[in-house]
Amino acid sequence: MRRSCLCAVAAWALVFSAVSGAEPASDYHLLKTIKVGGDGGWDYLTMDAAARRLYISRGTRVMVMDVEKGKVVGEVADTPGVHGIALVPKLNRGFSSNGREGTVTAFDLKTLKETARIKVGTNPDAIIYDPATGRVFTFNGRSKDATAIDAAKEKVVGTVELGGKPEFAAADGKGEVYVNLEDKDMVLAIDARKLTVDHRWDIAPGKAPSGLSMDRANRRLFVTCHNQKMVILDADSGKVVATPPIGRGTDACTFDPDAGLAFSSNGDGTLSVVEEQTPDKFRALTPVRTQAGARTMALDTKTHNIYLVTARAKPAPAGQPRPRRPNFAPDSFVVLVVGK
Repeated sequence: MRRSCLCAVAAWALVFSAVSGAEPASDYHLLKTIKVGGDGGWDYLTMDAAARRLYISRGTRVMVMDVEKGKVVGEVADTPGVHGIALVPKLNRGFSSNGREGTVTAFDLKTLKETARIKVGTNPDAIIYDPATGRVFTFNGRSKDATAIDAAKEKVVGTVELGGKPEFAAADGKGEVYVNLEDKDMVLAIDARKLTVDHRWDIAPGKAPSGLSMDRANRRLFVTCHNQKMVILDADSGKVVATPPIGRGTDACTFDPDAGLAFSSNGDGTLSVVEEQTPDKFRALTPVRTQAGARTMALDTKTHNIYLVTARAKPAPAGQPRPRRPNFAPDSFVVLVVGK
């Protein structure tokens, strides 16, 4: 995933006028902003709706927030370059992808203490749990492969060569895992048991895919792309069925099956909302104003709220260009809650 802390910040007025148009209202809005503070960048968020905990990657550690109290209640320490977190509640285990170290930290969900450190590919980024096989998969950016881990044994069981740089992934719950390749403009379907690539699908007209989510019931994949399109695919044939517009600087995508809505969190300070009217008919709803840089998110399946994170970028010194890596104001890191 493109690190949220690296995104350039766009002016809200220009963004909203460009993407809002005359779409029907979504009824979603910013409910509250929770100040968290602390140093470090950020990447993926993972929600444990049953336990009411939000896991937030923060560069060298994973922060854990009690969403009911709106407070950080602990952290998983020593996760160098952490990108994502996968949870396996039935095993009381969590797993973090440590990009700088090429490892996965397995940890106890109650104590947040490390139980194993597992060597995987180079620069593990996305990480997901596949319930059909009981395996955790990391998608490794530099080695361009995926590592499969037996979640119960905390041991590597195999590797899948991908042939491109993976970004995000989703599992269908039946033994198929999907991943997008940002440098190939493709989505791959992987047999999670055999550890083989079943299909390679072109996502044109989408370019530079980032977020990926799935409607498991209707077998639809949602791929958010950096040319401001959400490409929606048939998960069995790979056929592109729709390409509704989204905001600029997308990173994450999620789908709420109860609401029938797909979301794209965008660095330009918008949350795009796409309604699934039928499995083959989709429309963009009015985007939600969030905050510049809020391009990663997690869905709370209990309340149907969306959690996003960002921080306030410092302006560039007078007469100097905006730096590629923005500097953020101290203690300005926040969690945003969007809902109805």
